Amino acid sequence: MPSSLSRYLLPNERHVISVREHPAVLVPPILLTLVGLAIAGWLSNAVANGNDTAILIIWIAWGVLLLWLVLKIANWSVHYFAVTSHRLMLTQGLITHQVNMIPLTKVSDVEFRRSGLGRFLGYGEFEVTAAGLPDMALRNIKFIPYPEQLYLEVCGLMFMGDKEPSGD
Repeated sequence: MPSSLSRYLLPNERHVISVREHPAVLVPPILLTLVGLAIAGWLSNAVANGNDTAILIIWIAWGVLLLWLVLKIANWSVHYFAVTSHRLMLTQGLITHQVNMIPLTKVSDVEFRRSGLGRFLGYGEFEVTAAGLPDMALRNIKFIPYPEQLYLEVCGLMFMGDKEPSGD
């Protein structure tokens, strides 16, 4: 269990499972950065024609794009979906840490979907419905790895009642 999650556990609560978003969420920013690199290289050779100021501006712009990618990866590294014995939690944010949660007793339905690409790459999406909480932050949780296993864990906890989960 990540230490960033353990600080949010209640004394009588047990960690069941936690996962980071699937790395597939990083594919678009990586591709955009690579396309930006190709464009920066082309612009430097074909358009700038030795103009040092133009070349500097082009590569500074690509450096900003690269910094954006690094921030996306850093943010991905702290984004977790966690299931505990009493609630579902979603933690995110590198600088401003945000924790959203919903008690398992309020969860009325959990649905998971997998697109063709999701089946191929191994991720899915959860849609959580909660009684009395129409505008909750955990409604759609995308890019969840191992969605079948997580779905079974959540359903098992929902239907367990007052019994304690058996494993960590």
